[in-house]
Amino acid sequence: MPTTPELERMLRGAALRVTRPRLAVLTAVHDHPHADTDSIIKAVRENLGDVSHQAVYDVLRALTVAKLVRRIQPPGSLARYESRVGDNHHHVVCRSCGDIADVDCAVGDTPCLTASNDHGFTIDEAEVVYWGFCPDCSTTTVS
Repeated sequence: MPTTPELERMLRGAALRVTRPRLAVLTAVHDHPHADTDSIIKAVRENLGDVSHQAVYDVLRALTVAKLVRRIQPPGSLARYESRVGDNHHHVVCRSCGDIADVDCAVGDTPCLTASNDHGFTIDEAEVVYWGFCPDCSTTTVS
């Protein structure tokens, strides 16, 4: 977890003013990877006291645009936010409880990550979501 001075440098480096709400939201995202907006709001309120939903939404949008956080939304799931940005990693999602974990890109021959026809696009990211059952749910799920 980055320190407050490190988070302040991140904000300034992205040309964002350092404000208490921005620091609180950025801290919450770092402390709670893959958290949904309601969880982030709860964490920010524990840190700052009363803060509006809209303020948190606005900060999340600014941090996402600045590429300080990444918004993910696996199909059928709420939007989630994470601080791991810029490395094109993927996710594994539990079909039962919805738990999400990071998965590094496969190394070596990965034909599914190279588009068969890029249609002239300059591709800079591939989004892959793996689905299954987490260790806790796999012991309670009958196959």
